[in-house]
Amino acid sequence: MILTVIVLSLFLLIVLITQAKINAFLSFLIVSVISGILLGMPLDSLILAIEKGIGSVMGSLMLILVLGAMLGKIVADSGAAERIAAVMVQLMGEKYIQWGLMLTGFIVGIPLFYGVGFVLLVPLIFSISYRYKLPAVYIGLPMLAALSVTHGFIPPHPSPVALVALFHADMGVTLIYGLLIATPAIIIGGPIFGMTLRNIRPKHELFFKPVGTEVGSDYRVPSAWISFLASLFPVFLLIIGTVLPYVIDTDNEKLLSWMKFISNPTLVMLLAILFAGYSLGIKQGRSIKSIMEIFDGAVRDIAMILFIIAGSGVFKQVMEDSGVSLALANYLQTLPIHPLVLAWLITAVIRGCIGSATVAALTAAGVLLPLATGGHIHPSLMVLAIGAGSLMFSHVNDAGFWLFKEYFGLSVKDTLLSWSIMEAIVSVVGLLAVLALDMIIT
Repeated sequence: MILTVIVLSLFLLIVLITQAKINAFLSFLIVSVISGILLGMPLDSLILAIEKGIGSVMGSLMLILVLGAMLGKIVADSGAAERIAAVMVQLMGEKYIQWGLMLTGFIVGIPLFYGVGFVLLVPLIFSISYRYKLPAVYIGLPMLAALSVTHGFIPPHPSPVALVALFHADMGVTLIYGLLIATPAIIIGGPIFGMTLRNIRPKHELFFKPVGTEVGSDYRVPSAWISFLASLFPVFLLIIGTVLPYVIDTDNEKLLSWMKFISNPTLVMLLAILFAGYSLGIKQGRSIKSIMEIFDGAVRDIAMILFIIAGSGVFKQVMEDSGVSLALANYLQTLPIHPLVLAWLITAVIRGCIGSATVAALTAAGVLLPLATGGHIHPSLMVLAIGAGSLMFSHVNDAGFWLFKEYFGLSVKDTLLSWSIMEAIVSVVGLLAVLALDMIIT
């Protein structure tokens, strides 16, 4: 009965989002209420579970996600992202142009949401394509592979941050493991796979503004080193805060307390915002008012993502309070399949049905949470296995599929042969890297 309700709940969620076109947040709420009733939860307990689910998830996530959105917005609007791109292309030269664009996508993709990074960097791809007479898909896919992988694996992106909170993983450890796992996924799915795409060309030429024209003439574009530092500032702080306690051998509780405080993800993002506001804003001639307008826009951009994550928290809480989590954990542990592979597979199936990587990851988390609570699986690896599954085979029900197709002027067939296969490659390689890391650390 329990498994039947879970399967029906997931099926209903998929139908509501894909066929009925109902907003993902409302779909989560509807399915959570129906699931709670079918599972026999007392009605007053069901209402409490809904309220508790939203509060428990958003209480630990909202500040990180909002501050992360602000950082990405000012990196984009200040011209720092374009400065990074120009430097990477210049360093690599024409021979290694794919690798330069891949590194650009990786660095810029850490603070920027995927959609923002895509729209911001596609003009660069076409500018280089025209300049060096190279196919746009061939040189551009490595950059987009890097953007996609950071979206699925690396905090402070919404999905990894939400999963870290749900599985009670350490943010810094997840970031370090995510960087290790992302590296082979990006290399194989980017430049190596991209070498096979030289013959895929757009049906029509697309023209974009030269890089840098989006930045207003009243403001200076930040220098290269400031652009790199502001974009990677939270990464540096999180890694330092995670590694330092293992390097410094001290019994000073006050010092350890300060180290833990400074490495807290919320404080890290706050410090990153303050640094970016000054270095990318005030120092470049922007007023406090104009910087705050950028931050206000970032909050508006992320509002619906916050609601979707809140909805997934409700679903998770109903699964827990109804007793399903315990029963499901006992059942899943009897399956002859590695828990990390199972997590990847369930997420990949939901991703294929729904299309949204974020919604797929958060939906799967509500079902898979019991697997990580038994202590047999490292929570950070569970986060990354789900992240890998959420990237699996983007196709016609994914907005990213159509974004790539239309910008690059491709047919559906060529989009499947390039974009969709690239997403499948980074997903599978990500899973293999997670399994390899699991063998090393356990």
